[in-house]
Amino acid sequence: MKTDQNSTLVLVCKRPLQGQGKQRLAATLGTAVAQRIAEALLACALEDAEVWPGDVVVAPSTPEDAAWAAGLLARDCQIIPQSSGNLGQRLQQLDQHLRRQQHERILYIGSDAPILSPLHFKAAQQQLARTEVVLSAAEDGGVVLMGASRPWPPLADLPWSCDNLGDSLRQRCVSAGLSCGYIAPGYDIDVERDLYRLVRDLQQDSRPARADLYLLLGRLLPVVAEPSPRMTDAS
Repeated sequence: MKTDQNSTLVLVCKRPLQGQGKQRLAATLGTAVAQRIAEALLACALEDAEVWPGDVVVAPSTPEDAAWAAGLLARDCQIIPQSSGNLGQRLQQLDQHLRRQQHERILYIGSDAPILSPLHFKAAQQQLARTEVVLSAAEDGGVVLMGASRPWPPLADLPWSCDNLGDSLRQRCVSAGLSCGYIAPGYDIDVERDLYRLVRDLQQDSRPARADLYLLLGRLLPVVAEPSPRMTDAS
């Protein structure tokens, strides 16, 4: 049962394994590099979970990974493996399970949005004091953070992994009578192009896992910045 007045943070994650996950990164960088990047991305999400002021739940993708997930954090946390089905079904099952345990304000994050910062999390908690749903929109049309103080409406039939997910999720919540608010948008890491932007955005980030990720990308990427546009003679 929840014992803290802060929101509960739920990390929904997949165990980084070579050839599993981050397939669009693997397509251009190779499976071994994609795995190393996935491990570093997960470390950033775990870094956020370690300092979370409320309860923390780690939700690995399969029950077989429960023991692995139990060793990820130094702090106390609850391990709840995801159920079967699409992401909407899995999130709904997680949410129902936690609400039966009397968790009320619940925030969900994945392991592929290291751009999330303490400012995002503070804003999300503040927003949930004003509205029943909080979202942080991703630039690809999805979301990088979602939270609610009431049970979610049906999620299974939403267009998961499509560029209209965020709008569809908001519309579903509004149709169910839930008030919605947004915090600053972000982006997640899906393809190689996203990594070049991330390198630039992490340059001044002193959080240890982000600093490690920045150094790793500098070693692994063919170049550490996308080429600048060629100057014309008139420039």
